[in-house]
Amino acid sequence: MTKVARNVVTLLVCCLVTASCARMGSPDGGWFDETPPRVVSTSPTDKGTGFNTQKVRIVFNEYIKIENATEKVIVSPPQLEQPEIKAEGKAIVVELKDSLKPNTTYTIDFSDAITDNNEGNPLGNYTYSFSTGSEIDTMEVSGYVLAADNLEPIKGIAVGLYRADAPDSVFRTEPLLRISRTDSRGHFVVKGIAPGSYRAFALQDVDGDYMFSQKSEQIAFSHDVFEPSSKPDTRYDTIWRDTLHIDEILPIPYTHFLPDDIVLRAFSEVQTDRQKIKTERTDPDRFTFFFSYDHEEIPEIRGLNFDEKGQLLVQRGMSGSDSQKSGSKRSTGNGQSAESSVEYPITFWLRDTTLINQDTLRMEAKYHITDTLGVLVEYTDTLEMLSKQPYAKRLKQKQKEYDEWKKQQDKLKKRGEPYDSIMPKEPMLLKIDVQSQLDPDRNITLTSPYPFERLDTAGIHLYTKVDTLWYEARYQLKPYRDEHPAELFSGTGDLPKAELAYTLLGEWRPGQEYSLEIDSAAISDIYGNSCKAVKQGFKAKGYDAYSTLLFTLSGMNGKPVVAQLLNASDAVIKEVSTKNGQAEFFYVTPGKYYLRIFVDSNENGVWDTGNYDEDVQPEAVYYYSEEIECKEKWDVTETWNVLDKPLFEQKPAKLVKQKGEKQKTIRSKNADRAKKLGIKAPEEN
Repeated sequence: MTKVARNVVTLLVCCLVTASCARMGSPDGGWFDETPPRVVSTSPTDKGTGFNTQKVRIVFNEYIKIENATEKVIVSPPQLEQPEIKAEGKAIVVELKDSLKPNTTYTIDFSDAITDNNEGNPLGNYTYSFSTGSEIDTMEVSGYVLAADNLEPIKGIAVGLYRADAPDSVFRTEPLLRISRTDSRGHFVVKGIAPGSYRAFALQDVDGDYMFSQKSEQIAFSHDVFEPSSKPDTRYDTIWRDTLHIDEILPIPYTHFLPDDIVLRAFSEVQTDRQKIKTERTDPDRFTFFFSYDHEEIPEIRGLNFDEKGQLLVQRGMSGSDSQKSGSKRSTGNGQSAESSVEYPITFWLRDTTLINQDTLRMEAKYHITDTLGVLVEYTDTLEMLSKQPYAKRLKQKQKEYDEWKKQQDKLKKRGEPYDSIMPKEPMLLKIDVQSQLDPDRNITLTSPYPFERLDTAGIHLYTKVDTLWYEARYQLKPYRDEHPAELFSGTGDLPKAELAYTLLGEWRPGQEYSLEIDSAAISDIYGNSCKAVKQGFKAKGYDAYSTLLFTLSGMNGKPVVAQLLNASDAVIKEVSTKNGQAEFFYVTPGKYYLRIFVDSNENGVWDTGNYDEDVQPEAVYYYSEEIECKEKWDVTETWNVLDKPLFEQKPAKLVKQKGEKQKTIRSKNADRAKKLGIKAPEEN
């Protein structure tokens, strides 16, 4: 082998050894950067005093980025003009647009918005502060904002403070002094507070003025007065060797600021300003007015191209499944608060088919609306109600249906089979809401797509089977709205009511068989359509198919309470009212449930929201924090101290829809990579 050849071989061997060593010592591509960015300088000086600059520059040791600054970065005192916040290479520049206040501490809370540019390692909860006076305020308070009706954490709502000695009107006249915003868990921290006594408020600010200026704004207020304080404390940080193993737990001394358990219950006030939202005639047999608020009087209708006398039936709200189709929202007493987008429909049904076939109905309508001074005044409106289904189109559709029927009858006639010479009228579409197995504490609902005209009880029979014989059983028929007043709007009017649903009440004995039989033509609607003969058999479930749940509530001190049994969707399955602290649920279908109660202060049976001007808090809501399992033939007995846990810990995690976001952490990619390769990860600086 020549000398040149030996040199080439030696060089190749060295390269191979070097490459092998590289593979043994570190993974291909090198290690990930797991070090968060670090602040190296600030201008003005962080926590400095006597400054009057409106521009802040924070410099880091590496290139950084800032995520969702408008949502995550909070400047306090609140800025009426949005500050400009941007990343510039290795720096963040914040320019305040509002004039600076004298002798005031300013805080810029970045939360977890700052990360490095390459790996996204978070800086952590970083706050910059300075003072325009000779002293800087460093106190903090924290807590939670929850929805008053169901204790859901509220994300992104503003939380602020006023001095305790401020007048009650301050929330409507002056911006909040200090401000923060809740995170995904409903948690907030207000920083840079001066010594003194304060009250806390929450505001879903619509117009950016940081005070309660619009009735549609969601708010929370409290009369509890607190003084910020602090004490030395220790927390424990877990150092992970990898994703599965703990390396060590380090005690970390820190300053613990108090109070840290403020709870604000946010609510929306009932919207009492009444305006007409819209009118529509989606079906030719009716027209509907939609209002932003209900009123005891219905619109007064005078036909301009038709005679309305004796031809109208009125329906307030929606009944049955129609309420879901309408898209309207309102408080139904199940713990769900009223919303600003509520629509209160009032529907007028046309009796006369001549009017139904008239494509355009011109009319004069008188109704009450709220004027610019907030006073209800009568308003006269001239309207044209145009059917979305023109008469010619409907006539064409009917002709098509007749032609198809006639063709079928002609075929029967040619084959010598029985046929009809007159097309029969469509029967009334009567729906009977009953299953083959009936819960003994439920009733039966009869519904129709058109208002009922006649219910002949002589043709409606309920039978019960005793041994082998059938006997007639007693029942009552009542309009659905009488049995469900919370689902239909209040108020009176001179026009006859349009009833689209009736409730059949019976004495259902567990284990007993029943038969509901309705004679042909016993029930008809306002257009002369009669029902067909109906025979519907069913059985009331026996006691053995159910569980009984008994709850003893302590801490309510005799207050009137409505207890609600909930399913996994936080929807009400059953509810009972009690004053003696005993909530009893019978005929509970086996399954897993949850319990919520609200203090029914005015004893009207429904949850009521608050009102700031009247100093009325929303009715208090509490959750039993454990899941309740009910089994067949079981009597479940539980005792609950309602006030045992703070509100922000009560709602079971499975019911919480606003889930907390994961905290940003260093990604530990190196530890995972080293574990796979069987080598040691590098030490962090």
